[in-house]
Amino acid sequence: MEPLASVAVGRPVKGPFTYLVPPELEGRLQRGQRVLVPFGRGRALGFYLGPGRAPEGGGVLKPVSALLEDTPALPDDVLALVEFAAAYYRHPLGEALRAALPPGLADPAEGPEPSPEVVRTVVVLGAPSVDALKRAPAQSATLGYLLAVGGRAELDELGRAVPGARAAVQRLVERGLVQVEERAVEPTVAEGLGQVRPERLTDAQSAALAELERALDAGGFQPFLLQGVTGSGKTEVYLRAAEHALARGGGALILVPEIALTPQLVGRFRSRFGSAVAVLHSGLRDRERLLHWKGLRAGAVRLAVGVRSAVFAPVRDLGLLVVDEEHDPSFKQDEKLRYQARDLAVVRAKQTGATVVLGSATPSLETLENARRGRYRHLRLPARVDDRPMPGVELVDLRRVRLRPTGTPEQPPALSPPLVEALGQALGRGQQAILFLNRRGHSAALVCESCGQGVPCSRCDVSLTFHLRARNLQCHYCGESRPVPDRCPACGGPLLPVGAGTERIEAEVADRFPAARVARLDRDAATTVERLTELLSRFARGEIDVLVGTQMVAKGHDFPGVTLVCVVSADTGLLLPDFRAAERTFQLITQVSGRAGRGQEPGRVLVQTWNPEADAVARVPAWPPFSRLVAVRIEGEDPRETGAVARKLGDRLAVLLPAPDTGVRLLGPAPAPLPRLRGKSRWQLLLKAPRHALLGPVLDQLERDLEVLPAAVRVVLDVDPGAML
Repeated sequence: MEPLASVAVGRPVKGPFTYLVPPELEGRLQRGQRVLVPFGRGRALGFYLGPGRAPEGGGVLKPVSALLEDTPALPDDVLALVEFAAAYYRHPLGEALRAALPPGLADPAEGPEPSPEVVRTVVVLGAPSVDALKRAPAQSATLGYLLAVGGRAELDELGRAVPGARAAVQRLVERGLVQVEERAVEPTVAEGLGQVRPERLTDAQSAALAELERALDAGGFQPFLLQGVTGSGKTEVYLRAAEHALARGGGALILVPEIALTPQLVGRFRSRFGSAVAVLHSGLRDRERLLHWKGLRAGAVRLAVGVRSAVFAPVRDLGLLVVDEEHDPSFKQDEKLRYQARDLAVVRAKQTGATVVLGSATPSLETLENARRGRYRHLRLPARVDDRPMPGVELVDLRRVRLRPTGTPEQPPALSPPLVEALGQALGRGQQAILFLNRRGHSAALVCESCGQGVPCSRCDVSLTFHLRARNLQCHYCGESRPVPDRCPACGGPLLPVGAGTERIEAEVADRFPAARVARLDRDAATTVERLTELLSRFARGEIDVLVGTQMVAKGHDFPGVTLVCVVSADTGLLLPDFRAAERTFQLITQVSGRAGRGQEPGRVLVQTWNPEADAVARVPAWPPFSRLVAVRIEGEDPRETGAVARKLGDRLAVLLPAPDTGVRLLGPAPAPLPRLRGKSRWQLLLKAPRHALLGPVLDQLERDLEVLPAAVRVVLDVDPGAML
């Protein structure tokens, strides 16, 4: 009998599948290799898992079409991690394996190497005027965007930002207004500012580092929580622990929550380790990511810095795994393989026998609970480096501070008098300030003064956000964009902007302090990693006085010139229908407050709030970390059919639940907090249990039931959900 192969197919289908091993491949297949296999009417990427078993009932088996590589793309430890993740998070294994690969290896049509890439950058020539292009709206919009972002932008960025930009660029070239520069992609990455190695550590840093070095010397799985106040030097502990791991011949992997943190951290690691640092995140071009990934796979590079997907990086002989800002919700993937990278980092360290460090000034409740139970060793950095004082925090009670005279119809300013006064004092002393508001755009919505209606998104149950600079309304969920209407679409009444966004705060600061250099850091302003790095570097060099931004300004940045941090609205996150709202609000405010006073001058923090008595750190024992949670999310085009399926699943789950004394509970079914998103009707159910193992049999049966549901309704199981929206 011909040998058989067990193959996980890189499609959203359950498996594995059994194929014949053709004679030319006998003895050549290794676990984790990529193969091409016949699937449906075509061929698909697959992953060889080992010898296969003949299917029950017989049937005609097809042979493996081709072997794509001589050595496995996925080493054994990464393959084992993905297998765990696919099983735990209830996701098809083949698709999960494909997601663990960099671009170029995840597509069988590309083969092992992607084609070389050329980056095209459009550069404005001279000082052209947009007014001369009034009869060519696409050219006018393209040139206007280029001028707004400093006179140069990559062609791909322009194509995403301005409809018809590619054709418009060609016309602008013919007019002599712009030129297009080309360069080949190289395996490099934009870096932030590096820092000199401190001559000595604080006593707390030395004690924490000694614990980590002992763990690395002893070998085996050892998990730590490194809890240190902002500015206490956690990164320096990571750097020296990585040095120790590399000196022992091992590898190190550093995870950060977002691309926003990567350039500065990469700069610090490269100032210490030279160019032998691989960088992995989606802001890099495909070829760059592949070259960094291949350096790790070959063992030429043993240190990697990356975002959540880097938890699958093929670091050889992994000795140290660090999750910086481990509390950050960005570590949770919210589509396809819905994994929590922080948790998978702990699993990977356990599987490979490595030391894992979860670092934060505001640890997640799950991590704190694991430390309290003795599962993680708790290391503390209670003070800032050089005994710098923590910033003083002052609450500005907006109920008592009149933002505008009573009875005036105009929208009140977002900045209260105490905040304006503090900002003026800081600027007068030549110091820098950060203003934090976790909402993009100019205003939260346009509301009709006559009927009170907002301008709704056509595909989601939310109002569109007003963006002043782009002169449009945008949905921050599905991306819908439309011009600003002259009158209310419902009744024809006048529209009034309400609620502040970062654009409006930027405008208010510039209006109040015309001499100040003001910049904005959010997803609209930092459209590429290069633009983000440039903005942060300018602020670090003191070329910007006031930085206005969303949560991107709160995460791990070290700006010694910042003495004032202002939280424009502490209540924005508290009002969300999410059991984590209070925890995350506390974390965000604490993190952004920690950006103040990291240099020689003391820091000051002002927090504007309508509810100063809110306890943003209240613990509710019925929710994680004191229970385990699985969200069953149902979505479909037809609201009635979607609701009917949700109720049917609710009835079925009520039957499947174990005895009440086990503590397993079912909540719902109920419409999701956002009942319609991207044109789909949405419902959800929640399963809660004291331990995840109690939910296993229920989820096994539920997955079998889902196979007979209507194809028009999609059901997703989100294990350990990060949010309820």
